[in-house]
Amino acid sequence: MSLIVMKFGGTSVSDLESRELVSQKIIQSIKKGNQIVVVISAMGRKGQPYATDTLLDLVDEDINYRDKDLLLSCGEVISAVVMSDILNKKGYRAHAVTGYQAGVVTDGNHGCAKCIYVDPIYTKKLLDDGIIPIVTGFQGTSEDSQITTLGRGGSDTSALIVGASVDADLVEIYTDVDGIMTADPRIAENAQFIEIINTDELFQMAAEGAKVIHPKAVEIAMEHKLNMRVRNTFSEKEGTVIVNEQLIHNPNNIHDVISSVVLLKNRTQVTITRVEEQEEHKLLKLLAEENVSLDLINIFPDSIVFTIDSDDANKCEEIIQNKTLDYLILRNLAKVTAVGSKMHGVPGVMAKIVAVLLENDCEILQSADSYTNISCLIHEADGEKAVNALHHEFIDANIEYN
Repeated sequence: MSLIVMKFGGTSVSDLESRELVSQKIIQSIKKGNQIVVVISAMGRKGQPYATDTLLDLVDEDINYRDKDLLLSCGEVISAVVMSDILNKKGYRAHAVTGYQAGVVTDGNHGCAKCIYVDPIYTKKLLDDGIIPIVTGFQGTSEDSQITTLGRGGSDTSALIVGASVDADLVEIYTDVDGIMTADPRIAENAQFIEIINTDELFQMAAEGAKVIHPKAVEIAMEHKLNMRVRNTFSEKEGTVIVNEQLIHNPNNIHDVISSVVLLKNRTQVTITRVEEQEEHKLLKLLAEENVSLDLINIFPDSIVFTIDSDDANKCEEIIQNKTLDYLILRNLAKVTAVGSKMHGVPGVMAKIVAVLLENDCEILQSADSYTNISCLIHEADGEKAVNALHHEFIDANIEYN
């Protein structure tokens, strides 16, 4: 018998037909002899009655964070109760379980809380009693008993922290795509389905903008060495298997080092010149205090260059102006990232990426690399062209090479 956590996203429970498919997935797994814990998101997307963004439209933007979290937690509660009712009517005992009842204890950071620990005593009791826990994703409770939410993509995080707490054999993330792709199929003409990927690569994909799973969830899988699979609620395909070990590659094939190409739009580049080291430190500290996240940061003796989300550009510029620093801001940029844990130690990968982008008239404004990825900052207008060019050079070429 295996213990499996099955997480279903908003599109998977958005209507009666979808929820029926979800119930059948759960029942099929139970009939195979598995114990099941379900983690569930709010129903649907913005515009549908109980979706998270629809609930937000009920109140003013300046509602206090505590009350906002209380409101947002309602969507998952509704989903859990409805799914529990469906399963009970089919003869399978199920209980809706809130984040509090599941023992998810968080810090007090409303809107983007961090899980401190999970006490799974109630969840395990339900399992021992033959009852399916239907756990509300996205939510927990602070140590002073305040309801908190885990931020966007929080239901993925919930699935992994609950999975770790009950020593799950497998965590399955159900969504509306067949699994993980080599690029966004809406952008890359020849995006390929990935049968198996390791957690390092998946984390980099998620962190660089791929929307399949939240990077926090992947971090938890890496920390606890949890087995994962990403599957489609609406098909019978096996999905993508996520493993913790390194995958073997062909060292003689430079094309066999890139697993995916990811595009992150809405970037802004900030260059600050003639800045002293002490003033530089104060600026970075102030930006952090204002929750402005820096990316692609390069520090030189008398200047600093970094990128930020364009939504933070005005806030960042105001901070710089208040410190009377010389600066330049470039907007309408994007970051294209080639991800592959197999690139480490393979010479010529960066040179090839640069050559491909320049051959396709994509100006490179900044770059950064690590063991598992190489990122280039380009103009947003060139984003889709850059993705297709790199995908063709590395991934399509690797298929032809093999």
